[in-house]
Amino acid sequence: MTTWSVPGLPSEGRCLVMGVVNVTPDSFSDGGQWFDVATAVRHGLELVEQGADIVDVGGESTRPGAARVSLAEELARVEPVIRALSREGVTVSVDTMRAEVAQAAVNAGAKLVNDVSGGLADPEMPRVVAAAGVPYVVMHWRGHSHSMDSRAIYGDVVTEVREELSKRVASVLAEGVAESQIVLDPGIGFSKNSDHNWAVLAGIDQLSELGYPLLIGASRKRFLGRLLADQDGTPRPFGQSDDATIAVTALAAQAGAWCVRVHDVRPNADAVRVAAAVQRARS
Repeated sequence: MTTWSVPGLPSEGRCLVMGVVNVTPDSFSDGGQWFDVATAVRHGLELVEQGADIVDVGGESTRPGAARVSLAEELARVEPVIRALSREGVTVSVDTMRAEVAQAAVNAGAKLVNDVSGGLADPEMPRVVAAAGVPYVVMHWRGHSHSMDSRAIYGDVVTEVREELSKRVASVLAEGVAESQIVLDPGIGFSKNSDHNWAVLAGIDQLSELGYPLLIGASRKRFLGRLLADQDGTPRPFGQSDDATIAVTALAAQAGAWCVRVHDVRPNADAVRVAAAVQRARS
């Protein structure tokens, strides 16, 4: 297991935990719960108390089929939350595909830009990140939410994800992003069916060979609910797949992931510590 360190972000000698604050009415598992600023800020602080190393604030749902919101609406949702959490000393990331939102978030105190499109949705994004000098999550992405399920076609998903991520890295490096800024995300649930997601998780070691820290975001996603389906085939509700998420977290941490992005922080924070303890005992 490799322990990664990303400049400007916490370094704990173990897999980090990123807690999710969706300032949206329509996110797949918790839409509307943290939609006003005060509630979102309070939730972010609670996540830190529960063990989150980073708090990821997003103002646009990326669930399958979700419609995009306007730039003005996304800014209004995330900027005050990021500013308030940053003032409290929280390490905040912004979950956005828009360069203007990323810039406003960094100005408000965000230390990381988490772009699920890997710079494909907004060509200005890599240049903004390069100028800001903050770490940048480049995710594997094949298209917006309304069409991504139709793009889940692979011969060898791990090989193709690896190749497509490598191309995105080359592209953002050409725009001035430094290698030390780059974090990769294989995009669990994005243009991938259940079998693809399991294969990607099993291939973390191969993706790590690209030479960059890996962020894994499997929390409460559909493939977990389908694995845990009732006898009649009814998938487990999103909020009832947290135990499976914890199992994925432990396995990802053991496989060398730099960070896991989760909704239920406390038990996942426990899981990464267990994985770290096992690794220490082996070394």
